Amino acid sequence: MRLPVFALLFAALAATTSVAAETSSAEATKSLNDLFASEWERGLKNDPLGATYLGDQRFNTRLPDLSPEAIEADNQATRDALKRLKTIKREALNPRDQINYDVFAWQLEQSIAGQPFHPERTPINQRGGIQTFDEVLELLRFDTRQDYLDWLARLRGFGDYMDQTVALMQAGIDAGQTPPRVVMQRVTAQIESQLVKTPEESRFWKPFANFPDAVPADQRKQLTDDARQVIADVVLPAYQRFGMFFSEKYLPACREEVAVSSLPNGEALYAQRAAYYTTTSLTPDEIHQIGLKEVARIRAEMEAVRVEVGFEGDLAAFFTYLRSDPKFFYPTPDALLTAYRDVSKRMDPELVKVFNVSTMPRLPYGVRAIPEASAPDTTTAYYQGGALDGTRPGYYYVNLYKPETRPKWEMMALSLHEAVPGHHYQFAYALELPEQPMFRKVAYVVAYGEGWALYAERLGYEMGLYEDPYDRFGQLTYDMWRAVRLVVDTGIHAKGWSRQKAIDYFMANAAKTENDVVNEVDRYIVWPGQALGYKIGQLKISELRERASKALGEDFNLKDFHDVVLGTGSVPLSVLETQVDAWIAKQKR
Repeated sequence: MRLPVFALLFAALAATTSVAAETSSAEATKSLNDLFASEWERGLKNDPLGATYLGDQRFNTRLPDLSPEAIEADNQATRDALKRLKTIKREALNPRDQINYDVFAWQLEQSIAGQPFHPERTPINQRGGIQTFDEVLELLRFDTRQDYLDWLARLRGFGDYMDQTVALMQAGIDAGQTPPRVVMQRVTAQIESQLVKTPEESRFWKPFANFPDAVPADQRKQLTDDARQVIADVVLPAYQRFGMFFSEKYLPACREEVAVSSLPNGEALYAQRAAYYTTTSLTPDEIHQIGLKEVARIRAEMEAVRVEVGFEGDLAAFFTYLRSDPKFFYPTPDALLTAYRDVSKRMDPELVKVFNVSTMPRLPYGVRAIPEASAPDTTTAYYQGGALDGTRPGYYYVNLYKPETRPKWEMMALSLHEAVPGHHYQFAYALELPEQPMFRKVAYVVAYGEGWALYAERLGYEMGLYEDPYDRFGQLTYDMWRAVRLVVDTGIHAKGWSRQKAIDYFMANAAKTENDVVNEVDRYIVWPGQALGYKIGQLKISELRERASKALGEDFNLKDFHDVVLGTGSVPLSVLETQVDAWIAKQKR
């Protein structure tokens, strides 16, 4: 059929427009991916310890440059990256890359928003810092001679790294930006543990105590001689200098107040941190109220379990019973570690009840003890991600310090959170996301990541892992723990609560032992806002699950819902909501 002239012109114009649109889309996609790649590489170079964490060994000889010039250059590069991102036409990108664009913009904007508060001026706290630097050994492989040479090269730069850290802490003193003294007193013992007399007593000597077969015997003497020299001449003197500075200058200068609002511009800092960690516009007061509501709800469920097990006292007495009866505790650290590993073996085969086998991640995980030097001052457990290339598995670290304070009834909920289907499952899943830039594979948005892990604790019911009422009470205790965080964190930093008031409120509403409670409260004091992300994220994921279930009715598939949540990757909660809503609409069609 012969087309009219105007139709031929329209067809030609449409073809030209289509080619132009495809060209624009291709250019935008290339510009975006080039930006992602260059910024990823910049991040690895500027944070060689972070590269080591990810399993990238190219920078294993280096330490971060903490000089003011390097920090400002990095800050400026972040600002420049955002400007570069804004030149890319978002509308020309495909839907997946639009999400990547939005997440990257959010990350850059949040980093820039934090720059005026100079977080680099508080480089240590009781949870870690240069005083526990040897824990980087947990991330390293010592399989070849080159691995040892890399470690020695890193140690040779340790003195400068220490001096730069001290300079940042002095800048914090000068600016009136120091942590609370009541918490920083804990660091003294951590530093003292590094002040040994001989290199062989140092924890930095550990790799040289036992060599693998791959390192020839005739090369071992030179390596040990070099290690002995660098630890004696660089590492130990650096810790001596640090110990004197900390005890004579830094600790006396630490502030008496515990609230971050007591710092210069502290109220603005807390508001910014709350927004960052929750990825919402909720105010501290709104978050506080959500916490109070959740505490009341969970207390009612706790009362029901108390009645079920036949305990005749009130809830406070039940808490005391759970914290103190010897039957709820393992007698030794070794017995406790074995029990954690047994719990993990119970969980693994039950994952098929709530996840599609076809999308299960392949990276394995192990269970390890938290290093003894930091165990007294840190939390019950944490997760360390595996290497990007799969050469190091993920690890679920458990605290074996004072096993008489680590109750059996908390172990299932804790393991579901930190291992599977919580953090390990989530991080391993993200590493295997197809066609995603590296920054998305390793992204850690607190409200999403911790929200998922807290949500995962409740999946123990569908996995058949909460058959014992005390295990169920453990799940409620952990849910309460995160609800209490909303109240306590905002109470300390926005409502003038004292440290003791926070501890008392925690003890009155959760059965966690006092040792854990004190460590937790001290964590909130030095890490304002971070604890808010858990419950806020969990509530949003649970809300989205309920929304999908109601909208889809009998067609709702929990395994597919989990694929959507995990397949979206670590994103702000608003982005996750948009993705779930789109999935619901697609399922309905």
